[in-house]
Amino acid sequence: MKFLIAIPALLTAAVLLAADGSNATFVPHTKVAAALAKGGSLATGPDYSVSGSHRDKAGQVEVHDKETDVLYVIAGTATFVTGGTMVGGKVTKPGQWLGTDIQGGETHHLEKGDVVVVPAGMPHWFKEVPKSISYYVVKVIKP
Repeated sequence: MKFLIAIPALLTAAVLLAADGSNATFVPHTKVAAALAKGGSLATGPDYSVSGSHRDKAGQVEVHDKETDVLYVIAGTATFVTGGTMVGGKVTKPGQWLGTDIQGGETHHLEKGDVVVVPAGMPHWFKEVPKSISYYVVKVIKP
């Protein structure tokens, strides 16, 4: 159990070590709990971001041209699809795409304790969220 609790801290620490090193970032547990309950940013830098997320329904297909996503599931379950080809993709802002479906790809059943790493440029999608899911997202941003 302690190992599972340590995973998000280790992921976050690895990303923060890649920062410029001028300041440490501390996020109090109250802000972390709020981010995991409703979604929200926990820390950002020029080459990373850390946030808490909560979903109670499926999302849209996403592709980030320059962001690798590291997800760590804290609670709940979901069907998550990675890879394949995005259907109906449209640029919503520079380097960010949203679509309606994925053809092909690999389906994963996510549950508490799971980690998924989605490389930059790979379609991914919370296809089904039966009740809810809470998770950390660490984004590593390529220059």
